[in-house]
Amino acid sequence: MWEREIEMHQSLSISPINWQELEAIAGAESVKTLEQADPKWSQAIARAMGAGLQPPQAIVFPDSAEKLAEVMTCAYKQGWRVLPCGAGSKLTWGGLIQAADLLVSTARLNRLIDHAIGDLTITAEAGVRFADLQHQLAQANQFLALDPAFAEQATLGGIVATADTGSLRQRYGGVRDMLLGISFVRADGLIAKAGGRVVKNVAGYDLMKLFTGSYGTLGIVTQMTFRVYPQSEASESVLVQGEVAALEQVRSTVLRSGLTPIAMDWLSPPLASQLTDAATTVPALLLKFQAIAPSVTLQVQRVKELAQSLQLAAIGLTGDLETQLWQQLQTHLAAANQPDQTICKVGVLPASATLWFQQLERLAPKGFGQIHAASGLGRLVFTEPVEANLLLTLRRFCQEHNGFLTVLQATPAIKQQLDPWGDVGTALSVMQLVKRQFDPNGVLSPGRFVGGI
Repeated sequence: MWEREIEMHQSLSISPINWQELEAIAGAESVKTLEQADPKWSQAIARAMGAGLQPPQAIVFPDSAEKLAEVMTCAYKQGWRVLPCGAGSKLTWGGLIQAADLLVSTARLNRLIDHAIGDLTITAEAGVRFADLQHQLAQANQFLALDPAFAEQATLGGIVATADTGSLRQRYGGVRDMLLGISFVRADGLIAKAGGRVVKNVAGYDLMKLFTGSYGTLGIVTQMTFRVYPQSEASESVLVQGEVAALEQVRSTVLRSGLTPIAMDWLSPPLASQLTDAATTVPALLLKFQAIAPSVTLQVQRVKELAQSLQLAAIGLTGDLETQLWQQLQTHLAAANQPDQTICKVGVLPASATLWFQQLERLAPKGFGQIHAASGLGRLVFTEPVEANLLLTLRRFCQEHNGFLTVLQATPAIKQQLDPWGDVGTALSVMQLVKRQFDPNGVLSPGRFVGGI
């Protein structure tokens, strides 16, 4: 499959980048070589592309959806392969890019379009940085209920393209659950939109779901509308440690009860040790509660009482200590985007999470693992070089427990030895059909998505 996709890209009639034409569209200051823009682009591309391939000839920063559409129209006519991105923090995620003539960044599409405070919705362009949006929403005591990697650098468009969120999934769901509407530029340069600005929309073809996690292979998102939530009055976390069977009883009891944690994560022993500065050989369970103060106090107390009845240690964290713990967790699981570090997205049946941690401890005792206790989704990070065979072994274990392991970030050498996405079964033919409908010439992000799409 990968070979067929590459042959399709190579068969296209491709013209050299016409700098004058791009500068006439986007402005001379918006068209640069990778080195002129920032060394980070060259470094990221070197880790994102297959060996021996030519990097993009230029990077363009359109500052409006209309200019972006003109750039894509030009690229489509000239046969240029386009790699869309935002700030570039996740360019190394996904499959190895098989071809790219032009890098298109939405970083200058960074305007806040509308904040309907009473309706709890916000509309913003794709290049708005997540941290900046949260700061803006905080002024109205609201927030976007996502917790992506590289929160300071990540743009809204990149978060949607990679479907990137974390522990808040427990209470609020994933990226698609936040997304109410999108506008995007098609591969041929036409502007399209789906959804709207209200929570309820007429049922139809769910383009928001298709674009979420599509890694820029179907179109370039230019504008999004999200639902947002009121900030909570109080917050407190509880870290529960002890015997694994008792921890599992805490997890199942909380899920069956009226308790409503906004996050509940299993942490591997190395990760728990890093967060607590105390060595441990068993997983830990981390819960977070946010609501009005009396509710938080009551729910935390019930968790502590449950832990005590099962002879488990339960540590409550509030204020700066709580904030620092969750920030450290994010830092460890993002792995600082270092080239020799490996990041995987994993999924197992929730009831199999502790078995997965046992397998991880046996095969890779230094791996940082996190599993969301209700969904079974999580992340695996290796801060030291690993071999492809180890990742394949862990993937087989996940698949045996009705799950998956996707290699988000790894060295090009590892990604050349295995398919980063793994086997998706009969879903691949549907994905290929959708790709052909949206991008029949394979212009966008060649090779980055499932099956070399």
